[in-house]
Amino acid sequence: MREIDLNRDVLDIVSTDFAALTCDDAKTSPDFRGGQTAADVALANLDIRGYSKRRSEVFPASRRGASRLSPYIRHNLLTLRQVWDAVADAPYEDREKFRDELMWQEYGRHVYARIGTRLFSNLRFHIGSADPLPLESVWSRDLACVSAVSSELTDTGWLVNQTRMWLASHWSVRHGQRWQRGQEFFYQHLLDGSRAANILGWQWTAGTGTGKPYGFARWQVEKRAPGLCANCSLSNACPIENFPEPQEPFAADEEFNLARDPDVELTRGPRRTVHRRMPQEVLLTIDSLGDSDAALQAHPDLPVVFIFHEPKLHKLQLSSKRIAFYLETLKDLSARRNLKVLLGDRDVYAHENAVAVTWAPVPSVMPITSAAAELHPWPWLADPHGGSIKSFSAWRNKARVT
Repeated sequence: MREIDLNRDVLDIVSTDFAALTCDDAKTSPDFRGGQTAADVALANLDIRGYSKRRSEVFPASRRGASRLSPYIRHNLLTLRQVWDAVADAPYEDREKFRDELMWQEYGRHVYARIGTRLFSNLRFHIGSADPLPLESVWSRDLACVSAVSSELTDTGWLVNQTRMWLASHWSVRHGQRWQRGQEFFYQHLLDGSRAANILGWQWTAGTGTGKPYGFARWQVEKRAPGLCANCSLSNACPIENFPEPQEPFAADEEFNLARDPDVELTRGPRRTVHRRMPQEVLLTIDSLGDSDAALQAHPDLPVVFIFHEPKLHKLQLSSKRIAFYLETLKDLSARRNLKVLLGDRDVYAHENAVAVTWAPVPSVMPITSAAAELHPWPWLADPHGGSIKSFSAWRNKARVT
């Protein structure tokens, strides 16, 4: 366990302390800066007028209607409730479509909270290729659309939802590759990468559970990114001219409690603070880094600690952009709180120290929450229910914003 000096430059920290824990050379995202201050500015400038019509636009970037709040929502720098309330006065059609997308985020969290790591394999997927293909051969840079999108992902750490579906469909539907491998690449690079939203998006695109995979073809590119095809070297021999061949239907495994939840209280986590002993520190996780973190709010005078979980990072090999985003966020927090940042085994630290922590609907935080001196509730937008989560619509019919 070693302490990280936040007084150093972010790129210096990434290139030295995290050299063996990242998948690329040290760099920050040119489009997003981490931190509560940056999140608050983004929310204050949020204007969703025209969102319903422009949310799926891709290129040029000036045509896009996406809010670009997802990295801040992912790490609870902005809670879903805060963002939900912020658009209360927006035009009806834009507000309802935007809030519907917030509910998709909540749906992903509910599914992950109920199913956990089984979400990686709980839905069957027909493998079309006998042998796995290299990433670069599927996401070929010869295609202008694929090249532009994959470059944006690795350069900035963010994509609009439309292009996430393009890459995912090109990988899993057209080329028959395992969605698990493709989503892992997304998870490495996306600043808003979460297992809940990422896995759900990939499974939806692949058609697992619904039997309706999303087909990606030239038509979407010409509609959402006009002019891109004209500059493509393969414009006259486009390999995605037509939609991919339809796949056989997929079926969901019932054993994973998709139809009903036998223990809703376990899924939702604590409803109120659980006091086990007197906490000496507040422990933050990447799932709750905002100033509104419940444990942080409850203890304004306690020192705060954040631990980069080295064993997990060594396995994940996240992009340097993600690590830099976390460091920027922690630097911002350190201006307001007594903060210590460590690199080591987070789970061991939680067992050996009296920490207050906020529960999260993520399996990886369970060792922390089980050992915490004090455990605080998660800020659900809608309480988990015991009904079906087989589809968004089935879940949405019973979901109630609290």
